[in-house]
Amino acid sequence: MSQTVTPSSAPTMSHRAVLRALSGLMLAMFVAMISSTVLANALPVIVADLHGTESGYTWVMVSMLLALTATTPIWGKLADLFNKKMLVQVALLIYVAGSVLAGLSTSMGMLIGARVIQGIGVGGLSALVQIVIATIVTPRERGRYSGYLGSVFAIATVSGPLIGGVIVDTDGLGWRWCFGVAVPFAILAFVVLQKTLHLPTSRRVGVKIDYLGATLIAAGFSLLLAWVSLAGSSFAWLSTTTAVLVTSGVLALVAAVSVESRVAEPIIPLALFRNRTVSLAVFASVMVGVIMFGSTTFLSQYFQLARGMSPTYAGLMSLPLVLGLAVSSSVSGSAITRHGRWKGFIVGGSVVTVVGTGMLAAIDHTTPIALVGVAMAVLGLGLGAVQQNLVLAVQNTVRASDIGAGSSLVATFRTLGGAVGVSLLGTALSHRLTANLATGLTERGIAPPTGHQDIPKLADMPPAVRELFTSSFGDATGHIFLLVVPFTILAAVAVAFIQHEPLRHTHEREDELA
Repeated sequence: MSQTVTPSSAPTMSHRAVLRALSGLMLAMFVAMISSTVLANALPVIVADLHGTESGYTWVMVSMLLALTATTPIWGKLADLFNKKMLVQVALLIYVAGSVLAGLSTSMGMLIGARVIQGIGVGGLSALVQIVIATIVTPRERGRYSGYLGSVFAIATVSGPLIGGVIVDTDGLGWRWCFGVAVPFAILAFVVLQKTLHLPTSRRVGVKIDYLGATLIAAGFSLLLAWVSLAGSSFAWLSTTTAVLVTSGVLALVAAVSVESRVAEPIIPLALFRNRTVSLAVFASVMVGVIMFGSTTFLSQYFQLARGMSPTYAGLMSLPLVLGLAVSSSVSGSAITRHGRWKGFIVGGSVVTVVGTGMLAAIDHTTPIALVGVAMAVLGLGLGAVQQNLVLAVQNTVRASDIGAGSSLVATFRTLGGAVGVSLLGTALSHRLTANLATGLTERGIAPPTGHQDIPKLADMPPAVRELFTSSFGDATGHIFLLVVPFTILAAVAVAFIQHEPLRHTHEREDELA
């Protein structure tokens, strides 16, 4: 049986000391998020240069997502067992190694393997940054610091495609710098954390790592994510490959549940799901992942393919969403710290998110750009009040020994929601675009093409066809945001049923201090 030797409550750090420690954590969060988005506008150039196929194009993105999602809960559990500062620094080193290999890639296979290594590091950073904050700051004070991280999350997530586009468009740089752009930040974060982050020490005796559970969880998530990411492009949704992947993934997760229910140190303590706040927050995080990843992915395409903007200019158009997220995260976090009440911000933010997605559902190829920007700002305001505070709600209700597992659950399922959402919404967009094009071409007396069609370059199209394509793509984008609205409503319903508990002033719950 493992034992923990720790003080009954971690020593309180001054606001200045927390900010010093937070500087390194914010750099780490920036590294984690920008690496997931910087390739959005650069990937076509990369795949062409390495002579890749459409399948390889997909796997460059999917490989990192698989590694990230599969390892996040494992990192979270390791944080409950071992030194958190050391784990953050190990994750940074893994990320740097993967980035260097990716930048030196000479083939698609090498690049995909490097992205897996990157994903393992990013999975650690995504989980550990939130966990470390929970270690040094009590729930009552955590709101404003989570707000700072939320702003960094927003800036890195949405500015990544802009940075990637600028790098590719700039003579003398080239796509390899897309993998190197975050490496200096990672190295700086390692050094800053070494100097500024001083965590209370703990000693675990008789630690047992659930290797079988970790393997089954990673396998189950990877198989299901591979299915939703590749179905419809590499193979049909209804096919033998689908049956094999889904069946294998489900069986692996069922086996994982069986193992996790029996071991002494489970990777994901199943008892957490008996907590209503945890279960509802995890469900809401899935919905938030669909909204967040879907909006950033398809709005970037909308500006380029429906409005004819360059990758760099399309990236600049993300600023309303970035500013909305940053302002909302900071303001809601500070207000929660002052008043100790968080549920109103989550519920209010989810309602605003419904409004924002509803506004985006009305856009088409003729919508004034200013109106699209307003809709994006509204969506950002809503998401900023929800995403970080869901983590806070979970951290406030679980035992101190389960902070790592609880925090990583929220991050893991948010990524899962994003992966599933982007895949399904991408399929819906493709179908609606094909239908719109077929109707328009038929009206013009032109036989529509049959079979799967790649998205062509706008500059290569005849003017009449280009106009039809841009209008069809713009109208299809509004359609997929209409499909997103039910997800935002489900998120709002879920958070409405979360029970509000005042933020505690200690790291431990009352029953742990008794």
